[in-house]
Amino acid sequence: MANIKTYNHNLWDHGISQAYSVNGTIYISGQFSHDSEGAFIGEGDIETQTRQTLKNLDHVLAEFGVTKSNLAYVEIYLADAGEHSDSVIRLFKGYLGKHRPAGTLVGVPYFAFPAQLIEISAVAYTD
Repeated sequence: MANIKTYNHNLWDHGISQAYSVNGTIYISGQFSHDSEGAFIGEGDIETQTRQTLKNLDHVLAEFGVTKSNLAYVEIYLADAGEHSDSVIRLFKGYLGKHRPAGTLVGVPYFAFPAQLIEISAVAYTD
């Protein structure tokens, strides 16, 4: 029998969970720059958006009792990757410390929210 747990922040319902864990593997939906009330923050500022997105990722991980050191795979989606990738990679490496999960950085033409510049989805594991 599968051991399943989900997490939803209940800010909105797009038909998906914020994270879904099956037998110790945590699939984390794309996180972006919103505060605990759901308000978008950091319009026009990739560094502010990146920091908030990573903070939101930490929050989801904490709901499963793990930390960023449990990340196995990360996908970073960027609007205007040519302009933003250097600063995002710098902030992301600082966030990770010495941990190095597998990952991909993808440039995209736009997001669901017009002011959004970054989204991060991930796969993590429980010990």
